[in-house]
Amino acid sequence: MLDSGDIRPGQNRTTTVERGSFSIARCSCGWSGPARRARAIARDDAAVHATARHPPSDTSDSSDSSD
Repeated sequence: MLDSGDIRPGQNRTTTVERGSFSIARCSCGWSGPARRARAIARDDAAVHATARHPPSDTSDSSDSSD
C-alpha cells in the first residue's frame, strides 16, 4: 500500500490498495477511485482528488471581508 506521506492533523490521507491485478486509490474522507490496471494511474487519481477536494490548508486567503 502506498500513501500520501506526511500529513498534518485534520488532513486527509490518500492511499493505493491492490485488489488482484487492480490498484485502487482511496482517501481517508471516504472517496475511492476506479479500479486501474496501472498503479501510476491510480496514484494520479489520488493526486487529482487530493488537489481538487482537499486543497492545502496553509494557503492564505487574501480576500477582505467587510463587516
